[in-house]
Amino acid sequence: MKKTGAEILWECLMREGVEVVFGYPGGANMPIYDAMLNYPVHHVLVRHEQGAAHMADGYARASGKVGVAMATSGPGATNLVTGIATAMMDSSPVVFITGQVAAHLIGGDAFQETDVTGITLPITKHNYLVTRADEIAEVVREAFYIARSGRPGPVLIDICKNAQIEKTEFVYPEEVRLPGYKPPLRAPKADLEKAVHLIERAKRPVILLGHGAIISGAEEVIQHFAVKTQTPVAMTLLGLGAFPASHPLSLGMMGMHGEAHCNLAIQNADLLLAFGMRFDDRVTGTLKTYAPNARKIHVEIDPSEVHKNVRVDVPLVGDLKTIVSDLIPMVDEYEHEEWLQQIAEWKSDGDARSIMTWSHDGKLYVAHLIHDLWEATAGGAIVTTDVGQHQMWAAQYYFMDKPKRWITSGGSGTMGFGLPSAIGAWFARKDEEIWAVVGDGGFQMTAAELTTAVQEGANVKVAVMNNNFLGMVRQWQEFFFEKRYSAVNMLTPDFVKLAEAHGVPARRVTKPEEVKEAIAWARQIQGPALLEFMVEREDAVYPMVPAGASLHEMLRRPVKEAR
Repeated sequence: MKKTGAEILWECLMREGVEVVFGYPGGANMPIYDAMLNYPVHHVLVRHEQGAAHMADGYARASGKVGVAMATSGPGATNLVTGIATAMMDSSPVVFITGQVAAHLIGGDAFQETDVTGITLPITKHNYLVTRADEIAEVVREAFYIARSGRPGPVLIDICKNAQIEKTEFVYPEEVRLPGYKPPLRAPKADLEKAVHLIERAKRPVILLGHGAIISGAEEVIQHFAVKTQTPVAMTLLGLGAFPASHPLSLGMMGMHGEAHCNLAIQNADLLLAFGMRFDDRVTGTLKTYAPNARKIHVEIDPSEVHKNVRVDVPLVGDLKTIVSDLIPMVDEYEHEEWLQQIAEWKSDGDARSIMTWSHDGKLYVAHLIHDLWEATAGGAIVTTDVGQHQMWAAQYYFMDKPKRWITSGGSGTMGFGLPSAIGAWFARKDEEIWAVVGDGGFQMTAAELTTAVQEGANVKVAVMNNNFLGMVRQWQEFFFEKRYSAVNMLTPDFVKLAEAHGVPARRVTKPEEVKEAIAWARQIQGPALLEFMVEREDAVYPMVPAGASLHEMLRRPVKEAR
């Protein structure tokens, strides 16, 4: 039986296991939305296409499945771009499906025509322009395979309107044939033996754990390897949760706002084992002085990342879980007591677990709030964030013991990510407690999605950290621009009234003694709820590695502020 291109699209999505789609209809994708009524898929009508992109991304990160977002041509497609770039930078598997003007109109500047494949070429793992109905099945099959395999990432399918309407025979391709695309799985034995030789000789090793550990599902084997070799583990921002924060070998987060003892360990290490991370600038500080005495082993599935930023001694290209599993029987049990004792001494000098690093003075500090939230939820919530100071405090003070519970924009640093990604995560794991920790700046970029949460009954709690500043930019201006504040003072709406206008119960918190009761109040509400915290306006995130500085050249909280 012949089917329209739109029907074929949905037939393929059903076979790919798609249960929820986040999107917004328009002229160029109307046939797709008309055909959708005949298929058992739940569509989430967002308030802005950027929200659809972030929801699909949050769904993908929380579930490990491929997220799906849809938009029409022109402005609908371009509104997805920020979310596509976010997914690309953080290796999140999302398939974006956009409508396009009819094929014969392309190039004629038709109404709402935009070259979306051209625009998104640098920020997608792959993209397609579909001009005929008989192309759709094969393209969709390939798109999902590419999005989820190897190093995951976003794939965009731009479907011309005529291809959605035309009829053709539907044949679902059971196999994907992409001769030029073969993600590596195992590293050669000779390379593994080189790595083992370095591991055997190391006296001061450190594992650097990135997002690839979670993507690969390598958490258990990495813990086995770390314990067997007694190697401490540092994590990138997106690697948090890949190794339990409560484990004795955990060093916490590395990098610009990482733990001081963690950065000192990296700088003094004689061997770095980089597992599923890419040595980005926020992790390394200046490359001239990065881990100067350390040999380096890099386990990475994407060959283009090897030697890109940091020259390594032994590259092991392939799937992280597979490679670490291969390494475990090849290594002996080691003791690094002297090294671990040195790290313990650095740690005793002050770390994020020393929560009261400044006195109680009646003001609300975000670090204290995050700690209270961590205690109230027993560390078991899924936490999403926007980007800025609150993001760093959440990373420092909400200690993650399990993977896929920390959802944040790392590489792209996308403001507005917190609320929509939390809604997406809820669709993936409705039985989990979900908190979106957001700043007053980023929240306003996608606050309209509160109504989406209400319409869908999404059980998502929103904690707005309101300091009436663009906090991280203000901190940089304070530290590096002689406190010349430029375009960072922010007038905010009454977030309680705004939430209530959307139909979301809300409360404002102004005093430390109100925090725990307010969190308890929000937790007992079935459905979305919002808490606005009026936090200290000019607090700063510490430690901080200034741009261009070495990891060990951290700025610490001034002693005069310490208790």
